[in-house]
Amino acid sequence: MVIFVHELGHFAVAKLCGVKCEKFYLGFDIAGWKICKFKWGETEYGIGAVPLGGYVKMLGQEDNPARLKEEIERAKAARDLGQAAAEGQPGDLAAAEAALYDPRSYLAQSVPKRMAIISAGVIMNLIFAFFAAVVAYSLGVKEPPCEVGAVEPGYPAWQHNLKPGDRMVEINGEPTRRFRDLQMRIPLSKKGVGATIRVERPGVDEPIDFTIHPSRKNVVAAIGAAGPRDATLLTSAGWLNNERLKPYVRNTVVARAEPGFALGDKIVEIDGVAVTGGPQLREMLSARRDKPIRVAVERTKDGGKTSERLTMTVAPRPMRRVGMVMKMGPVFAVQDDSPAARAGIEAGDLIAAIDGEPLGDPMTLADRLWAKVNAAVADGQAPPTVLVTVKRPPKVENEEGAKKREEQTLEIRIELKKTDDYESPFFRYGFVSVPSLGLAYDVLPEVEEVLPDSPAAKAGVKPGDVVSEVTLVPPSEDELKKEGLTVRDVLKESFAFDGKTLSWPSFVAMIQDVTLPGSKIEFQITSGKDEKTVSLESVEASDRFNPDRGFVFHPTEIDVTAKKFGDALRLGGEETLLQATLVLRFLRGISTGDVSPRGLGGPISIAQMAAAMVMEGVPEFLLFLTMISTTLAVINFLPIPVLDGGHFVFLLYEGIRGKPADERIQLGLSYLGLLLILALMVWVLGLDFKLIPRQ
Repeated sequence: MVIFVHELGHFAVAKLCGVKCEKFYLGFDIAGWKICKFKWGETEYGIGAVPLGGYVKMLGQEDNPARLKEEIERAKAARDLGQAAAEGQPGDLAAAEAALYDPRSYLAQSVPKRMAIISAGVIMNLIFAFFAAVVAYSLGVKEPPCEVGAVEPGYPAWQHNLKPGDRMVEINGEPTRRFRDLQMRIPLSKKGVGATIRVERPGVDEPIDFTIHPSRKNVVAAIGAAGPRDATLLTSAGWLNNERLKPYVRNTVVARAEPGFALGDKIVEIDGVAVTGGPQLREMLSARRDKPIRVAVERTKDGGKTSERLTMTVAPRPMRRVGMVMKMGPVFAVQDDSPAARAGIEAGDLIAAIDGEPLGDPMTLADRLWAKVNAAVADGQAPPTVLVTVKRPPKVENEEGAKKREEQTLEIRIELKKTDDYESPFFRYGFVSVPSLGLAYDVLPEVEEVLPDSPAAKAGVKPGDVVSEVTLVPPSEDELKKEGLTVRDVLKESFAFDGKTLSWPSFVAMIQDVTLPGSKIEFQITSGKDEKTVSLESVEASDRFNPDRGFVFHPTEIDVTAKKFGDALRLGGEETLLQATLVLRFLRGISTGDVSPRGLGGPISIAQMAAAMVMEGVPEFLLFLTMISTTLAVINFLPIPVLDGGHFVFLLYEGIRGKPADERIQLGLSYLGLLLILALMVWVLGLDFKLIPRQ
């Protein structure tokens, strides 16, 4: 669509200027390969076999540098009227003469007309982007507000104590309205420069100001905040009815509840206590994680005209595990004003013991301390104090390795905090959070212990084994059919434990949703000098429970609908200007190294985004088209030869000097521009096809 609009701009203005348009193609008909074509008037219209753009072929205009050189050589020959044309090439000479002297040739037009033709595609893209945004806001756009729904353990938002329900009203002094304001501004921030965020917290009168330095551990800079979720279960997606969509994770306690939860159900009570919103519901589920709960929902009927109230009992949902107890990693971060911070725990410390006892499974430490606090509070006591044994690594003073501090073993008493916070990683490389201490640590993919009679024990996994890669293998096609799914719904995926792609805590969080019967997990394991592959299925633990129980909640949304046509024009203009500005900031970020080029996406990424936006609804898809069309306009007008912007610069030079730039310079720069574009295409396709890692 956006390519068609772009080429239509060139075509329409060329026609208005009287230029003969020989071809109008979507895609490229390289070597004559085309899907279809037809001729109407003097122009051949068609769809090329290579779906990477499109073009308008005007008489006398050629973008290909090799063909351009031939054109120039033929033009020189045509000027020499005293020299006979080479035998067998009268047609070529006639074409060159037409390109130079035909009044309908592109080359015969004045510089201003050629500038108008060249820039028309970009202008048409911006006009299309603007009107797409105007229509979107006229229909009404639903977007998450700029609120915190969850925080990633160990990341800046977590370190600064941002909490679910916090509303971010300003970022670097600029007001925010929607969550994507955060998603767009933080990744484009400069390295080493913190973002100032003003937060309004429920129950706190004055706003709170934070200066947060985004983490660049992942390919995109982030503070580690997820968007808000409300107390309504997932609703049907957008304008398309997807029968496979469920408001819960399949094969969980929520899926088995009777008479059954439905899309769009609103949770109004838990155990007789009224639910007022998503953050409160999250706390209630966490506080009751190990107990059955009575859930009352309000269900609308007859298109929202009537409603009914249903109450269902939902059992605790055991966490899934494979039976491997992995090696404790160092503390990654300490939360501000937490028990750990007040006790002097530092990033890099290694927790070796609690109350003189071995640490046990580092994945369950948070649950064990939570239960310890709750037991004391239930007996009317204050939260207990624990003795934490910490190994502090040596501190190196300089690059030569001189030690400023030797390794230390410290005994630190810490009073635990009563909290029902539950923080699970949602990034691919996440950490374990211990809310009662206020610290987050890594867990290494090295086996310290294998639980008896566990899947890992039965598969022959032993202490000392190191896991290098994991593959999530979906059930067979027959098993998927029983769940109403197809092989396209559940894909086979592999992840490396290489210190940047996937962490063990994130893997454990990931397999909580690998619940379909027949799902398997394959581990690539190094055991001594041997390499082996182990295939097993996860099982339910008996002593650890998942607070979310399998509910899938709908994102909290605000409805942005223009009340008047003037409002729609204003919102459409703001959106188009914002997208254009973001593209320029993104390009600047790549040039300065503040933004990683591994975050780029090619045609496959764009197609995936388009499919997701189609599922969201018509207005959201129109805003996606606004983004794509604006991006195409800005990139196409960069001063790079072979792009419209490069042609415009050559024309500007010609207009100022009164003659075209030297043909050798044009050719050389055009070749460089073509190489740059081809290199970019190879890069983004490599990222799309996962030939180039994103980390």
